[in-house]
Amino acid sequence: MASAPQQKFSLWTMMAMCVGSMVGAGIFSLPQAFGRATGPFGALIAWTIAGVGMLMLAFVFQSLSERRPDLDAGIYAYAKAGFGNYLGFLSALGYWSAALLGNVSYFVLIKSTLGLFFPVFGDGNTVLAVATSSILLWSMHFVILRGIREAAVINTIVTFAKIIPILLFIVFVIVGFNAGIFAENFWGGADPTFSDVASQVRATMLVTVFVFVGIEGASVYSRYARNRADVGIATIVGFLGVLALMVMITLLSYGVMPRADLAGLRNPSMAGVLEALVGPWGTLFVSAGLIISVAGAYLSWVLLAAEILYSASKYDTMPRFLSYENRNGVPSNALWLTNIVVQVFLILTLFAQYAFTLALELTSSMILVPYLLVAAYGFKLAWTGETYDRDPAHRGEFTRAAIALLYTAGLIYAAGAKHLLLSAAIYGPGTVLYFMARREQNKMIFTPREMVIFAVAAIGAVVAIFGIATGRISI
Repeated sequence: MASAPQQKFSLWTMMAMCVGSMVGAGIFSLPQAFGRATGPFGALIAWTIAGVGMLMLAFVFQSLSERRPDLDAGIYAYAKAGFGNYLGFLSALGYWSAALLGNVSYFVLIKSTLGLFFPVFGDGNTVLAVATSSILLWSMHFVILRGIREAAVINTIVTFAKIIPILLFIVFVIVGFNAGIFAENFWGGADPTFSDVASQVRATMLVTVFVFVGIEGASVYSRYARNRADVGIATIVGFLGVLALMVMITLLSYGVMPRADLAGLRNPSMAGVLEALVGPWGTLFVSAGLIISVAGAYLSWVLLAAEILYSASKYDTMPRFLSYENRNGVPSNALWLTNIVVQVFLILTLFAQYAFTLALELTSSMILVPYLLVAAYGFKLAWTGETYDRDPAHRGEFTRAAIALLYTAGLIYAAGAKHLLLSAAIYGPGTVLYFMARREQNKMIFTPREMVIFAVAAIGAVVAIFGIATGRISI
């Protein structure tokens, strides 16, 4: 069946995809997350490190979109082009897993927030909460099946709608800012020694990564861009805008209440900060903003999840059935598989709370390897000089790619063995899709190097599953 004419996105739509992917639930939890870990001084250092590291990664995405315009759905295609079929597959699988598991957490968080006002929703895992989430899931599913453009228009509208309450929160906090409270919080309630500050900063690093997941939103949708240069512009502008919002929310909150009180707030902690300034209606205001924000982030991520499966299938790394498009040009089989898995996890939250906790753990850990491979490919191109041809930008791009590579490798090190094992629990069993794809093409499944990588993933999966089952790995 011939696919529909490809729909093209403007620069504004591409930026909305990038911002909409990054601004989800994490931004509403920043006051409490940073309050538990550090004071303003440590927060400034943490945001500087994260800002520079993620900005360098954004520059890598921008550079690769210009130097390899033939590669669509960047985060997967770059890994494959640089390091072969199997690592390309693992990048696609990891990104897709992070997206769909994040969507599960979004649904539960929406219902948990409603549970503040309607106890029947509980913590987001009651029968009514799961039933309502399922209705929303499949309603949005059929909206997206009508066409990517329609879904992207909705995403653009929702992105602007969710930025407004965040901006208003910042205005209220600026008006109510107390310099004395900020000064008391500045060192995080401890002696400003190097080791203490370093410990505080380390405690925030995974938080900063989680809130920036989605920086690649424009890159994943590069095949829809009207102008290829818009991909890089949308990535950089979207990142800088979101970074500014997150830094302001974090630092200004230290001027509203003591760090200990920030650390004790229930999430969404922005609600507690605003309530301290304006009264109970602040909780309602932030909760409404959270629901809009999370709903928008869900739409962005379900689009990204389906797109990555579709693209990987088109490039013969996922089974062929995932490349099917309906008459509206939507990768419908990829969308069905994504939402069926999301539905399964939603049902699991009814019977076992650990399923939701596991989803949260995996969402952050699964994205680290895809980011590392993108940074490594940017570094590889700059190192070898491929695509540069005496381009004077070569030296600057080499430096930025090197910093991005060091940053992403450092994140994996900081995440620790637990997160790597939890990732392996997906990468190992998920390789069955790779087996299917290679058999369809009558090609050798693994090269010798890839066999070693698969063996490591398979052993890690066995260790992780055994550790979870025996309680040796807590989730």
